[in-house]
Amino acid sequence: MSLRPIKQIIQTKPTIEGAGVKLQRAFGFGKTKDFDPFLLLDDFRNDNPEDYLAGFPWHPHRGIETITYVLAGSVEHGDSLGNKGKMTAGDVQWMTAGSGILHQEMPKGDSQGRMHGFQLWANLPSSLKMTDPRYQDIPSSAIPEVTDDDGTEVRVVCGEFWGKKGPVEGLAADPHYLDIFVPPGQRKRLNVETTRNAFAYVFAGSGTFRDASNPRPVLTEQVAKSDAPPVYDVSNHSLVLFDRGDELTVQAGSEGIRFLLVSGKPIEEPVAWYGPIVMNTQEQLRQAVAELNDGTFIKHG
Repeated sequence: MSLRPIKQIIQTKPTIEGAGVKLQRAFGFGKTKDFDPFLLLDDFRNDNPEDYLAGFPWHPHRGIETITYVLAGSVEHGDSLGNKGKMTAGDVQWMTAGSGILHQEMPKGDSQGRMHGFQLWANLPSSLKMTDPRYQDIPSSAIPEVTDDDGTEVRVVCGEFWGKKGPVEGLAADPHYLDIFVPPGQRKRLNVETTRNAFAYVFAGSGTFRDASNPRPVLTEQVAKSDAPPVYDVSNHSLVLFDRGDELTVQAGSEGIRFLLVSGKPIEEPVAWYGPIVMNTQEQLRQAVAELNDGTFIKHG
């Protein structure tokens, strides 16, 4: 077994999207090779309704898939094909934009005003960029959950893990999307197929993904005393990008650690990117914008 070393630890950047939604961007609009087939990850957790209620009014997508995972509150969505729906806590929507779709997403808080969720963008290979748009709306109850003997809990949104198969299917990059909680003080080794790019996004607790010797985590260079308390290098809003290997290790801190573990097979194609439209060439981008302007963007419906 070869352990995946850490390539980079990234802290999110405050970003404003849609009609003024304040969110934290973990990555996007750059470094496409490191994250291939994934393009962007936004963390739109917010406890102040003024920061999110304006939502994401009508906008286009082409050439990608958007994966929305709601933890608290709800998101109402509608599109140019007449589809409408509402996601609530624990639900997932996997939208394949394909040849093109116009849609909107309007978040609402829960009884405490909290709106928590994530949106991940996955690229489509050139052969599928102009495929028919489709949705996979997954209620929370359909997402398998598995608990290990040490209390580690995993929700399997997509892919197969510990004998459970996620409900999202038929995706080009064969992605795995897991929501993992490791209890306080526990150390866990998790398998990830060598050929995949992989990252972990921490959104609660703290810990380290370095090869920690049990039971102590790796100490940072600033800590000289051997009896000093352990220092954990990742916490809320930390993204860990892994290098190649077939497994990774995580050591949970005193509050435990909860993170998204996402991996996928690289597409390894040129990326031409203009906002919510991702194609392979600048010419295809120009064509998409021209079709937006002349009303021929939507191909199906």
